[in-house]
Amino acid sequence: MTEDETPPENAENDLASRFPTAYTILFCLIALVAALTWIIPAGQYERAMNEEVGREVAVPGTYQTVDPNPQGFVDVMLAPTAGFYDPDSYAANAIDVALFVLFLGGFLGVMNATGAIDTGIRSAMRHLEGHEIWMIPILMTLFALGGTTYGMAEETLAFYAILVPVILAAGYDAVTGVAIILVGAGVGVLGSTINPFATVIAANAAGIPFTDGIVLRFILLIGGLLICIAYVMRYAHRVKADPSRSVVSKQWAAHRKLFLQGHDEEIHSASLTTIQIISLIIFGLTFAVMIWGVSSQGWWMARMGALFFGAAIVIGLIARLGEKKLTGSFVDGARDLLGVALVVGLARGIVVIMEQGMIADTILHSAETSLGGLPELAFINLMFWIEVGMSFFVPSSSGLAVLSMPILAPLADFANVGRDLVVTAYQSANGLVNLINPTFAVVVGGLAIGRVSYDRWLAFIWPLLLILTVFITVVISVGTLL
Repeated sequence: MTEDETPPENAENDLASRFPTAYTILFCLIALVAALTWIIPAGQYERAMNEEVGREVAVPGTYQTVDPNPQGFVDVMLAPTAGFYDPDSYAANAIDVALFVLFLGGFLGVMNATGAIDTGIRSAMRHLEGHEIWMIPILMTLFALGGTTYGMAEETLAFYAILVPVILAAGYDAVTGVAIILVGAGVGVLGSTINPFATVIAANAAGIPFTDGIVLRFILLIGGLLICIAYVMRYAHRVKADPSRSVVSKQWAAHRKLFLQGHDEEIHSASLTTIQIISLIIFGLTFAVMIWGVSSQGWWMARMGALFFGAAIVIGLIARLGEKKLTGSFVDGARDLLGVALVVGLARGIVVIMEQGMIADTILHSAETSLGGLPELAFINLMFWIEVGMSFFVPSSSGLAVLSMPILAPLADFANVGRDLVVTAYQSANGLVNLINPTFAVVVGGLAIGRVSYDRWLAFIWPLLLILTVFITVVISVGTLL
């Protein structure tokens, strides 16, 4: 790095001062949605249990206005707490995700105490030297497979602290590491094929087999993945050739110091001890067991948290850290991700305000009214944009499916459009928005772990969003005409 590429000592602080933090953005969104509850009329659909979906869903044609419940100052203050746990919500609660993040942080803290990760990164870079760029398509494809098959989202939070240092050591920037995970898994969800939390729930709520329309979804998956891989590889190649072209160039030195702990210059002298090798094997097996548990055993955050907690104890005992260093490292690691855990609750607080203010069904009813009587192409494209708008307020794929599909899918019959196209429009819209959605805990959490500010992420991804939007629009439009 040349002298003029090295940022001044306070460059990161200067950057932060120009754009608000994720905490401020999310709290302002909570206040904004609360203000909307004073403007948008309150309303509700009747709800009935759908046995196939396993939840109560809205009944078409039953919308009626109700007494308003505008959200005031006290409600705004309570929203972050309620975001962690609200038993009456149709969307996912955040307490289990937040606790999982803390256990993950503790696990990483213990691993860092062994020195195995730092030495392992340097050893891996020595062996990959000259071929680092091929990590991008391989890893993005693996994350996309997780996204399309089981909706890999919150689980990706476990990978940022591991992958970002590897990418930095390879000569790229933190944004490249974040993009491999967030865009890789995100495009998989966008092109969900058998994802039970998006495609299956949405299809059941729409009253069709989830296999209807699967060919079109494979086209979205494969085409979208190729587009994303090409975009990230092009960016990474440009950054490695000229670090000043990175969207986080002013944080280049700070990121390398933080993630590589000043040892990136020692890559060629890395040597793992026997204990460190055993620790890394257990480390890798922990992630393999997590993926197995989620994909085939129905595990969720509690079991994943227990897995990382147990693995931390095993690694600490093998590495002979001692009781004090083991517990201290675990607590220090959890402390490092405390901000991420808090962001998760803040993000869910927005949905809580919408539900308590009873404006979610009113917005849905407006969408239902707008779609009536439209021709085929106009119908499916407006459906896509309606789902885009709703995804900002309801980022949960299963929550949005349960909320919108029972109402919007039957409208396709009147427009002579297949209901499977409505499901495809919904999941592609939700997947697209959740690449940048500030109300989605996976986005704000991943960016926080990768130390990439939200404005820098937008600067990186907005051209890709435009390309994907055009691609999705063409695919669903052609699918409607066939």
